[in-house]
This record gives sequence, structure tokens and C-alpha cells, in this order.
Amino acid sequence: MSSYDKAIAHAEAQCADSGTKLTLKRKVVLRGLLQAKQAMTAYELADFCKEELGEAMPAMSVYRILEFLESEQLVHKLKLANRFVACIHITCDHQHAVPQFLICEQCHKVSEVSIKEPTLRALRNSVEEAGFKLASPQLEMNCVCKECSTA
Repeated sequence: MSSYDKAIAHAEAQCADSGTKLTLKRKVVLRGLLQAKQAMTAYELADFCKEELGEAMPAMSVYRILEFLESEQLVHKLKLANRFVACIHITCDHQHAVPQFLICEQCHKVSEVSIKEPTLRALRNSVEEAGFKLASPQLEMNCVCKECSTA
């Protein structure tokens, strides 16, 4: 069984546990993100689905599928880049730390790293001192990856 098949099987089980279903089209979108070397837009995923399924899938359908996958904590939406990535912890059964995404602004490659609790606490304190309330602890940073910086 490939790592992609293992991730899809785990996602199916996770959805079943939460009373939802990983339909064929949802699987295809998730597989597209799992196979991607970079973050993808809904339109890129629609093109991937067209190749995989042999039929066009409207971008709005892909967005609804991505919303579902995000609600199941199988994918992450990168707001800065308006792109999506599969969660790197998709096959884990334990609780995960808050993600920080390092996004290459040139090739859109993404690395997901965990934010250490002391760092998260300091960020929350800074937000509160500024008179705000943290809506989401997810951090995204525009970066340049090693490959792009040496090219």
C-alpha cells in the first residue's frame, strides 16, 4: 500500500468516526494535495480532478470539498497564498501542536512546522497587549525556500 493510499484509508476512517463520508471526489481532491509538491489553488485541483476523473469539476465544487476536508482537519487553507495543503499529520492518531506554515513565495512549496507552546503563549500575550483577541493561532510566513534562494 502506497503512502498516499495509507493516508486516504486513514482519512476515510477518520471521516467515518465523525459520521461523515469521504466520497470519490473528496478522495481525488485529497489525493491531489497529497501528491502535490507545493500548495495548490482550487483551480489547480479542479484541473487535477478533470485529469483523474475524466470530467470537469467546477471550482465551486472543489471549494466545497476543500471546506469539508478542512473541517475534518485533513487539509489546511493558507490564507496568505490562497492555496491549500494536505495536513502532514494526516495518518497520526495523536493531538497536534498549532501549525506554522513556511510558504515559498516563488515556487509555493510549503513546510508545516509546529509552534512551540512558549512561543504561542508569547504571541497570545502580544496580541492581548495590543487590545486584540487571537482568532486563529495558525501562522503563515512568506519565505524563500533553499532551492529558490540558490537558483
